[in-house]
Amino acid sequence: MLRQAQSDPSPAFSDRSVVAIELPSVSSLSRADACRCIRASDDELPELLTNARAARDRFKRGVITYSRKVFIPLTNLCRDYCGYCTFRRDPGQPGAHTMTRDEVLHVAREGEKLGCTEALFSLGDKPELIFPEMRETLRMLGYRSTLHYLEAMCELVLRRTSLLPHPNPGLMSSEWIARLSAVSPSMGLMLETTNDRLLAAGAAHDNAPDKVPGKRLRTIEEAGKRGVPFTTGILIGIGESPEDRVDALIAIRDLHRRYGHIQEVIIQNFRVKAEIPMANWPEPSRGEMLRTIAVARLLMPDMNIQAPPNLSDPDYEQLLDAGINDWGGVSPLTPDFINPERPWPHVDDLERRTRAKGFELRQRLPVYPEFMERVALKPGLLSQKLMQVADSERYARRAA
Repeated sequence: MLRQAQSDPSPAFSDRSVVAIELPSVSSLSRADACRCIRASDDELPELLTNARAARDRFKRGVITYSRKVFIPLTNLCRDYCGYCTFRRDPGQPGAHTMTRDEVLHVAREGEKLGCTEALFSLGDKPELIFPEMRETLRMLGYRSTLHYLEAMCELVLRRTSLLPHPNPGLMSSEWIARLSAVSPSMGLMLETTNDRLLAAGAAHDNAPDKVPGKRLRTIEEAGKRGVPFTTGILIGIGESPEDRVDALIAIRDLHRRYGHIQEVIIQNFRVKAEIPMANWPEPSRGEMLRTIAVARLLMPDMNIQAPPNLSDPDYEQLLDAGINDWGGVSPLTPDFINPERPWPHVDDLERRTRAKGFELRQRLPVYPEFMERVALKPGLLSQKLMQVADSERYARRAA
């Protein structure tokens, strides 16, 4: 039975209200103020959201972006057993599958026909380390490891289609970050949390060796040292406290301040699924989501903040009120294999709701416009393909 990890006692609110936090100097928002903001009362929430929207509008005014993608679940075998995951499988379980080269190419080409520019590769973390069946599959495919196979499939998509790969392979060494950056303009790894108590027996990351916060922070840092445009973020509602969310956001902010490589920060909310160990776990409320996004924006006023619309349906447009400037990847072809019960909104609906809030919806590439130069300056196939699909403003050439 999964149990909720113990959190530190919440700090008492000071006498200052949220509105007393002086803006626009939000880059100096202290941890104490952030912790107080993330527990803002319902009466304080409107002003918190107003401050967050103001920070967003100073950063990027009038435009909300998204990436039109195909979701490629290269393998759902995984050595981690997270309490909230329905994606992973053991060998022999119904639905366990490792995609072939032809399957990868077929999905990418079908997405190309629908105007997609991103191939999002998601996969279990190093399943060959515990499953002999995966080692045999890799041997038959002609590769030594899952990362070698991923590298080859990213290169295949890059060479044979107009799509740009964006891999999320889990923990990586500096060497592997360098290798994958040669065949993909960006990559990602969710930090999720810095609360290592979630690794305890019965907690969300019990029996998940790749979810050790220090190891994930190390991977994000190695990407920074390599100058790789990187996506990360937090997962809220898995047993962490609001103060833990602040600490994770600050850890992300501090790495970006040091290396300048984090192109977007995702605020993702846990959703209950019937077949997971956490099936009886409480989901974070809409108010928690809005408060967390707003605090992320105030802590990181000059960074791209994203929240997935399909996890906040039917009223996902409310997330714009908290200061996001990006919807993340949306696919006209493939489901969200991590949350298959939550379909993507149709792009027409996404555009309609975004415009109703006063914004223009723009299709971006998997690498953000302001991070594109560091990829484009590298000679070779990757930079050539990137320039072919980018317009003069470094958004996707294909219209949304």
